[in-house]
This record gives sequence, C-alpha cells and structure tokens, in this order.
Amino acid sequence: MGRYFTIGLIWISLLFTGLAPALSAAEEAAPPLVPALQRGIAQYHSGDSQEALSVLRSFVINNYDSTQLPIAYLYLARIFQDSGNHEDALLYLNRIPRHSLSSATELTRAISLIATGQSAAGMALLQSLERETLQPADQLRLLSALARGKSQQELGLEALSLIHRGIGLNAADPGELLEQAHHILRDQLNDIDLAEASFIFSGHAIGQDALLQRALRAARIHDETTARELTTQVVQSPIPFPYRQDAVHLWESLTGSAWSRRAVGVILPLSGRYATFGNLVRRGMELALLDPQNETESVDFIFRDSFAEPDQSAMAVSELVTEAGVLAIAGPLTGNASTAAAEEAQRFGVPIVSMSPRAGLAHIGPQVFRNFMTSQLQVQALVRYAMEEQGKTSFAVLYPENKLGRSMTDLFIEEVEMRGGLVAALQSYPETATDYRYQIKLLKGEDPNAPEEDDKPAPAEGEGEEELSEEPPLPFEAIFIPDDASRVAMIAPQLVFYGIEDMPLLGTNGWNSSELLQSAGRYLEGAVIVDGFFTGSPYPQVQEFIQLYQQTYGEAPSFFEAQGYDIARILLSLLTRRDITTRMDLQRALSQLRSYSGATGTTSFNPYGDAEKDLFLLQVQKGQFVQIN
Repeated sequence: MGRYFTIGLIWISLLFTGLAPALSAAEEAAPPLVPALQRGIAQYHSGDSQEALSVLRSFVINNYDSTQLPIAYLYLARIFQDSGNHEDALLYLNRIPRHSLSSATELTRAISLIATGQSAAGMALLQSLERETLQPADQLRLLSALARGKSQQELGLEALSLIHRGIGLNAADPGELLEQAHHILRDQLNDIDLAEASFIFSGHAIGQDALLQRALRAARIHDETTARELTTQVVQSPIPFPYRQDAVHLWESLTGSAWSRRAVGVILPLSGRYATFGNLVRRGMELALLDPQNETESVDFIFRDSFAEPDQSAMAVSELVTEAGVLAIAGPLTGNASTAAAEEAQRFGVPIVSMSPRAGLAHIGPQVFRNFMTSQLQVQALVRYAMEEQGKTSFAVLYPENKLGRSMTDLFIEEVEMRGGLVAALQSYPETATDYRYQIKLLKGEDPNAPEEDDKPAPAEGEGEEELSEEPPLPFEAIFIPDDASRVAMIAPQLVFYGIEDMPLLGTNGWNSSELLQSAGRYLEGAVIVDGFFTGSPYPQVQEFIQLYQQTYGEAPSFFEAQGYDIARILLSLLTRRDITTRMDLQRALSQLRSYSGATGTTSFNPYGDAEKDLFLLQVQKGQFVQIN
C-alpha cells in the first residue's frame, strides 16, 4: 500500500476538524451529552486532540456503563484516525454495539479499513451507507474515501471522478483533494488513461494536472516537441491549479528562456475609497479589448485589486509575475501603492506602466514607465503657448496655499525663467479663502489697507477738483491661477471688480468644468487652460473613442476611462508585433515609443520612462471651451 494513501487518509479527518459534529439526528437528540463528554468533543473540534483524548479516555473509564459510550468511542476512533493510527481506531469502533451503529460510525470504520489494506471490506461498507443521513462534511469524507478505495483497486479514472464530485462540494478549499488527484495522475494511470483524464477533466484543475503529467512523461523519453506543446497549453491556460509552477519550470527548461504569457496584469483600486476611479480606468481598458480595431484577441488582461495599499500592490505584482506569468503590468493609480508596485516590478524585471501622479516613479529603474498628465506637462504646455503663440513675456501667479498650488507655482516660475520670461508678481491666498481683495490689490501694486474710493473724505470747500490720472500699467501680461473650478468661479469676478480687466488668464485641467462656465464664464472669456482629455476635440482618434464608449456604455467618458483606454491600446499595439516575445523586448519597445496617437493626445516616453504628451489647449470662447491646438 502506497505511503501517500495513509497520508491522505490523515488529512481526510483533519479536513473536518473544527466542523460541526458529524452525528446523526438521532444521536444529537436526547439524552443531552454529559458535561465531560461534551467538553471532550468540543476540544476535538477546536483542534486540541491531545486534551480531547485525555478527557474522552477519562470519560470511558469513569462511565463504563453509560449509554453515551458509543459517542465517546467514535470520537476516540477519529482522534487515532487523524494521527494515522488506524489499528487503534478500529479497536474503538469495534467496541460500539451493533444497535448503536450509525452512518458516521460506519464511514469512520470504512476509512480505516481502506487505510489498513482491507479495501474490499471498506468499499462494501461505504457502498452500503445511507448517504442521505450523512452531514455535508461526511458526504465529502465519503467521496474521498471511495476515491481512495477505487485507487487501491487500480480504478484511477473512477477515483478521479469521485474526487471531482468532492471538489464540487468543497470548491472553496480544494487543495487536499487536488493533491489526492495529483498522486493518482502521477503514479497510477497509464498513458491512455492519462490522455483520457486530460480530455474528461478539460477546463478543470484535474485536467491541467493531467496535461502536465503527460508533458513530463514525454520529456522523460526525450519527446521534446510533444512536451513543449502540452506544457504550453498548461501555462497559457488561465485555469489555476497547485502545480502550475512545475509546468512553468518545465517550459523554461525545454525552451531555454524565461516563461511569460501574452497577458497584461492590471493593478487598480477596485474597492475602497478610490474604487470609483479604479473602475472607470478598468472600464476604459476593457473597452480597448472590445474595440473592433483590436487585432490581439489572444492577449488577456488580468485585473487585481490594489486596495490603494502598498503591501497589497507589491503582492499583486509578485503573483502576476510568478503565477500568471504576465508580460507587463499596468497601474496602480495612487502614490504609495504605485511606488511599492514599481519597486517590485523592477526587482522582477517586468515592465510596468504606472498611472500615478507620484513624482520620481520612473527613476526607480528602466522597467518603470509612467503615463500620466503631470503638473510639469501642464505647465510646460501653458507657458509654451503663452510665450510662443501669444508673445507674453511677463506673468503674475495667484495660487492657493496648499501642496499642489505651491508645486505648480514653482514649476511655472522655473519654466517661464528658462524661456527668458519673468514672473513679475506672486501672491498666495488661504486654501479656503472666499475674499481675494487683499491679494488682487497687492498684484496691482496697491496698498490693500488703503480706503476704497467710496470711503475717502469729500474735498474741502474751495478746493479744485484734481484731474484724475490714469492707473499705471500692470507689470504683467497674463495671470496663472493653479486652482480648481470652484475657487476660480469666485476669483475671476473679483479680478474684474477690483480693476484687473481684459487680462489673459491661464489655468490647469482643474478648470475644465461646465459649472465654472455657467457661473463665471463671462469673466473668463479668452482664458486658456490645458487638459489631458477633451470630449469636444476634433481629433478623429478622440471622437472614435467617444463614439465607441457611448455605444457600449450609453454615456460620455471622462479622463479616467480615456487614460485606461490609451494605456491598454499602447500595450496591445506592441503585443501584436512578432518581434516582441519577452519582457525585455516589451521594455525596449516601450522606451522607444514615439508619438502614439490616442484619446489623451499623442504619447512618447522620454529616456527616464516618463510620458511626454501633447496636451489639449482649451480656450473660453463665448462661454464654451474650444480646442485651439
């Protein structure tokens, strides 16, 4: 009798430790269990077998005439059965009077009979059981025991069918049953039966294991062509099974190269507070797979939830690389999660395209790319337009006292000065401010504490009216305001009210809001902003994306869907190339990407791996945003 049969029978019992007692309805009825017996059973189910053994033995010694002895004998038998001592288990089971036998008792006896080589007696007992009286846990024990009996009788295919049924009863935790199937496939089936098993159980983990065993046998007789074909079927299948890594190692030894399947792992916050954004990006990526222009039907996208957590993101990278064998990874979105994922991807040597605003990501290593509309890209596009197209050379900046406001202001000053311009006025305001009189006066070079015209005293009698002089020209030609639409809606009217009229305004993507135009559009005429996506763009590739999205989902897309769509299309376009078969090939192709035309404009990657994008320049014209580039 093979050693694995005994080992397997041990886990049959261990599998159900901690479950409800597998007693019949009659046994669970009156009379109530005495406290000592009740305590021993509870300890058994809690996993404390040694204490349960001591308590139950004491109960038997001290209650030799109790009508509840059969229950104690059953649990003592199971304790010994769990430890692999089937002879002692049978001794206790044989003490149970015939009138006290139950389905649970006979099932336990059959398991130990099979384990001690008495297969025929054990199988006969199993087949005589009234299965409808068994608890669900014991139904599974029965199927597993029948499978072991069939296995001992060299009826491997029948045994696998019973295991397959058992997995259906315990789909949440099939590991032990798959191990039982693995031993049968590896050690018992001949080549014909093994081929039949791979066919019968195709689409299931058992079928995957059967293919692997066929590949291993082919490799042992040096039939490398067949071995490679079978192993490729296993590693390219999305069906999970415990021995997948063995298949990967075999494939690598047969081909002489690291294995990766034509798949992209995607790590996004699909639950938690950022789930809305993650699921929008996912929707855009899935749309790219549905696009009729997509010629890469064989490429899979495997999604994993980052939970916006660094540890979870790093773990997802590890799993996608080592278990799923992806060629590349896309995501995550949030800062800390993206850093952790990028570091893990660099360690594994798999290219990752992040969608995070976190600065410095691409500097982690050559495997790390970032496709995001950064603050620097926005500022560069704005300053380039203002200085080269509009001829402006001097600017003012009115910015909020928060991290983003200060960061964009520093970038703006640096870009203007690099191009030979000047930031002539600079004023900040509290993040929650609603009155901007003080800052606007300072921008104009006026004393914000001086009284307004209406508050000045009237001229003394007899004094002549002095001729009013014109206000001196402002030292700047445009104002940059790096804030969101709700603040700009309050700032723009106050600029006009306090005397800054007909002044070109420059803004970020945070201004791109229909509500802003409705509330303050007349004060923003001629203002220019940048954005990474614009539904009103005349670009054909943008309109094609919008049309496909609306046909599919029945609504207009946002920047997040467009970003996901473009990243997916970039990766898919590269994976159609015949010269890209490894992660190194894909990393090289990403680093050489130039002017990819997509829904978010054109995209290239610079030598560090950061995206260089031609953003959308939008101008307010008659109360609407209009693309001007």
